[in-house]
Amino acid sequence: MQVHPREPFPFLSPVSADAPKRLLAQARSLPCPRVALVNAGAVNPLEGIREAAEAGLAEPILIGDEAKIRQTADEIGYDISGLRLIHAPHAAAADKAAELARTGDADAIMKGQIHTSTFLKGLLPRAAGLRDENTRCGHVFHITAPGSDRPLLLTDGALNVDPTVETRQECLSHAVHLARKLGISRPKAGILSATEDPIPSLLNSMEAAQIAEWARTALPMADVSGPMALDLIFSAEAAAVKGYVSPVAGDADIIVTPNITTGNALFKLMVLGMGCCAGGLVLGAKVPILLTSRAQEAAARIASAALGVIACGGHEE
Repeated sequence: MQVHPREPFPFLSPVSADAPKRLLAQARSLPCPRVALVNAGAVNPLEGIREAAEAGLAEPILIGDEAKIRQTADEIGYDISGLRLIHAPHAAAADKAAELARTGDADAIMKGQIHTSTFLKGLLPRAAGLRDENTRCGHVFHITAPGSDRPLLLTDGALNVDPTVETRQECLSHAVHLARKLGISRPKAGILSATEDPIPSLLNSMEAAQIAEWARTALPMADVSGPMALDLIFSAEAAAVKGYVSPVAGDADIIVTPNITTGNALFKLMVLGMGCCAGGLVLGAKVPILLTSRAQEAAARIASAALGVIACGGHEE
């Protein structure tokens, strides 16, 4: 039996976006933050922080096993002689980064060669001292398509697994304030569901309506609609056909997803299928937290670093 070679998966984009120029220009106009890299002794994280430093987006603080950090830096030809280097191997590195942020000695924290759960366990519990008692953290992706600088902010595809209504409200609030720091004076947000009608058999549609109603009072600087199916969020034509009237339809700046599976799938489809650039960070702690990934391309790492600068030092419109 003759076996024919399989063609590349047809939904993968052959192109990928560069880091958006507008985002980089705005970040470079702001003070360069001190970024604590947690478990820095591996090639990918060291390359990432070097890229950010060379782009004027980070003043690196390297935390981890000192011998491994120096060895890896030598391997990639990275001169770290002028950088602050703190010996705190394994899980202790996240604890040290939290301490630096608490004491005002670091402006942002970046994930290095460390499992995400271990990384966040050192930063997000209230005992770490990086968030107020009633504050919930949320992840926001900043996504741009090839050839475009206009961002779409997506919550929450990387942190909260099955967020409550209250957590999604806080994620929306984080995204609205970030959008305003990005220069969007009146952000437009769609609360994602599978329908535009709140129906009891689809719980997240009822919750989306609740969040939208809450936002009318809590976030008067934003236009928020929900529930909204994805076609209404992306397409004004689809909204017109369905008779759905909202300033958000076809013009959203923010999408709030109902759970991590939806958000993560949508983010990866846009990156892999549309060639988008996606930078991201966790908001709600005392400092921005950059969840970099080994699978991220350089453009996404640079976009994440730039987003961190704006979250640190940007001012709302």
